[in-house]
Amino acid sequence: MQTNCLVLFSGGLDSILACKVLEEQGIRPIALQFVSPFFGHELLGSRDTYCEKTGQKYGLEIHLIDITEEFLKMVIDPPHGYGRYLNPCIDCKILMVKKALSVMKDFGATFIATGEVVGQRPMSQRKDTLRIIERQSGAEGLLLRPLSARYLPRTLVEKKGIVRRELLPAISGRGRKQQMKLAGRYNIHGYPAPAGGCVLTDPILSERFKKIFETWPNFTKVDCIAAQTGRHFLLNDKSWVMVGRKHAENLRLESLSLPSDILIKPAQVPGPSCILRYPSSHQAIEIAGSICARYCKHDQRLPFKALILSQCDNLSKTILVKRPATDQELKKWRF
Repeated sequence: MQTNCLVLFSGGLDSILACKVLEEQGIRPIALQFVSPFFGHELLGSRDTYCEKTGQKYGLEIHLIDITEEFLKMVIDPPHGYGRYLNPCIDCKILMVKKALSVMKDFGATFIATGEVVGQRPMSQRKDTLRIIERQSGAEGLLLRPLSARYLPRTLVEKKGIVRRELLPAISGRGRKQQMKLAGRYNIHGYPAPAGGCVLTDPILSERFKKIFETWPNFTKVDCIAAQTGRHFLLNDKSWVMVGRKHAENLRLESLSLPSDILIKPAQVPGPSCILRYPSSHQAIEIAGSICARYCKHDQRLPFKALILSQCDNLSKTILVKRPATDQELKKWRF
């Protein structure tokens, strides 16, 4: 009877190779790709198509699993802290392994594997850190890192001979030559470049998320997704103004607007869609209107008409903005 294994799949080369290395030993790898507002969330909109196309490309069975709820609770104050920016890499991996453990029976799996490589990442892929992840996730003896297993203690499946340790590659360090050589051997092409897919590693976005976590403790998934589109401004009363930079972003922000938001658009000239979230004063609407005016194509010396739409109050009206926001004001509010 064939042994099933759950592989934490990122779509990157290392996780693809982990699947192929196991497959070569007669094990059936089942790829679990976890998503959250910070990585892979856009895939949920085309779940079936993505799983089918990517699965066919690499010859794998792929399942998307949304861990948003658990991730949002963890990311505020991760027990093992953050990396260089706001990336909670160790606790993220612990969460994923825990989640995989919880569904092992559903997939009839015997163990879990990842594409982690000893020494490849300074925070989450040191030997001691890999051990912490295994222990604190509850996966002791069940978590195999096929690409670097020969540098690590034997797992139960290795001890039982289900996986032959001597046939596994011995990859370590930050170089990619061995992985690329393996990719050629398995005829794997068109894989993504080795770059972090998590926006929490982005220096600008991580600062924005940090401000969101601090300012609105009850922030939502939609907040985290919207924060990745357009320009963003935090007013003195803790109102949040989002401004689209191009047509696609205008549509994106409008699709992410909440019933409690106020939508501000130019009434007579081309310009951005602006979302006012968490408004706490009428002055916030006026300021949001001035920000909208600043990015519109009109004579900045003339008054500006803005259309105000509010689902919550069933409101639709036009206001006159006396002047656009100054560059100094934009700099003060921007985050």
